[in-house]
Amino acid sequence: MTSRYRSFEASQPLNSPSPSRRTVVKAAAATAGAAFVAAPLATALPAHAATDAPAFLHGVASGDPLSDGILLWTRVTPTPEAVPGSGLGPDTEVSWVVARDKTFTTIVAKGSTTATASSDHTVKADIRGLEPATDYWFRFSAGGTDSPVARTRTAPAADAAVSGLRFGVVSCANWEAGYFSAYRHLAARGDLDAWLHLGDYIYEYKSGEYAARGKVVRPHAPANEILTLADYRIRHAKYKTDPDLQALHLKAPVIAIWDDHEFADNAWSGGAVNHTEGTEGSWTSRQSAAKQAYFEWMPVRPAIAGTTYRRLRFGKLVDLSLLDLRSFRSQQAATASGSVDDPDRTLTGRAQLDWLKAGLQASDTRWRLVGNSVMISPFSFGSLSADLFKPLAKLLGLPQEGIAANTDQWDGYTDDRRELLDHLRSHAIGNTVFLTGDIHMAWANDVPVDAGTYPLSASAATEFVITSVTSDNLDDIVKVPEGAVSAVAAPVIKAANRHVHWVDTDRHGYGVLDITADRAQMDYYVLSDRADAHATAEWVRSYRTRSGTQKIERAYDPV
Repeated sequence: MTSRYRSFEASQPLNSPSPSRRTVVKAAAATAGAAFVAAPLATALPAHAATDAPAFLHGVASGDPLSDGILLWTRVTPTPEAVPGSGLGPDTEVSWVVARDKTFTTIVAKGSTTATASSDHTVKADIRGLEPATDYWFRFSAGGTDSPVARTRTAPAADAAVSGLRFGVVSCANWEAGYFSAYRHLAARGDLDAWLHLGDYIYEYKSGEYAARGKVVRPHAPANEILTLADYRIRHAKYKTDPDLQALHLKAPVIAIWDDHEFADNAWSGGAVNHTEGTEGSWTSRQSAAKQAYFEWMPVRPAIAGTTYRRLRFGKLVDLSLLDLRSFRSQQAATASGSVDDPDRTLTGRAQLDWLKAGLQASDTRWRLVGNSVMISPFSFGSLSADLFKPLAKLLGLPQEGIAANTDQWDGYTDDRRELLDHLRSHAIGNTVFLTGDIHMAWANDVPVDAGTYPLSASAATEFVITSVTSDNLDDIVKVPEGAVSAVAAPVIKAANRHVHWVDTDRHGYGVLDITADRAQMDYYVLSDRADAHATAEWVRSYRTRSGTQKIERAYDPV
């Protein structure tokens, strides 16, 4: 890598090292050589790829904004045969340029690096020396071809008084279950400082295993369940051809964490529900391949030990702690075993939990946000009728006649949760807001220290849970019209969980989080039809937490 602008840095490409097998509200219902992968790989490229080389067929993106920098990403296709996952294609020089304006008249940084087959021809440039809270535009070039032009934005200076921030919030985007209209509507806003992806950016299943009420809206690639490094690269590449996803990456930086489907359903440190050692090979090899492809294909800086837990700061307004709840966790407990309370079992791992507690205690910002892939608020089914209890248990991956506890989320690791919430209370750490995905439903929750005595006891934090972009939720599993299940289930869930202010079990969409010194507000938007590439979006609800309260209240207008 050669730098042509001495005040800035460009990184080398990073080389980080069946629906019955379901996770929290999700499923309901061998190394590959070049000859093996060549045919399926072509489906990870647009049809014109063979004649457009070198080309930027998978878009460009930015992520992890700092007050003085931003991480830039792209993938170049240098020759027609250099399709994702093939291991083919020549080393190719890729240059990048960053400017203060769309026309690139005021260039502030430029440089170049080399795209190689060893990194699947993906490249990253970690730019530093930029101004805080500033819009920039960037593009890549290779072999006389320019990439699309993208906007990005740096974070405010650490000591800056910030009047407000606005983030898009999404999770659980299953290619085969529909179109990514949520991304299109967020891209059209033009007012986002960044957007948060809270996990399940891709799904690992074979074609047809987990689609829209069992119907494949659009086939992904490869058709098989992804197991090898080539497989994971192809699947990431397929997602990156989506025009709505590309459009959002062009408009604002992403801040992403992984959940289980970037690996396999219900993943834990030593395996996954959706992984069988005997027929699918070593879990260690599969996990390593998934992580390598993720860091190659995502504009994310690998943090501690090649994981995604890290912290970003946005002036004096927000600290954002981002968790990795898959790399260190103990295996999920059997729901009837009682081991959910075992102090030797962990969701976070000791080092990450200590890091989180220390960061929350040391924070001097007004708000402490936690990017959290699985729900921290406790959940009980209550007295749901059998026709709803069984589908909801299936959605949660629970025994349909068993205990109402989802052991894949924080409910399955109560000692970690108790320690964290006790820490918040004992050190008077206020204004902590968990931002959560995974469960394919929208929730607005207080996070009680003791759910059994709430609201007579204290709330330690609040939580906004975002529904899925496309992945099946409860009405999809029951196969009834949208909204029919929520009308019956939501009142029962709220009665059994007095810390839950709102739950929507049925719809797909996204959130917009708006933060000021006085309050953090989540606006919930839903899509008209995930199977319609031109789906409309509408605002349905808003909830906020006021500074100093640790409680949720309804807001009657979006920001």
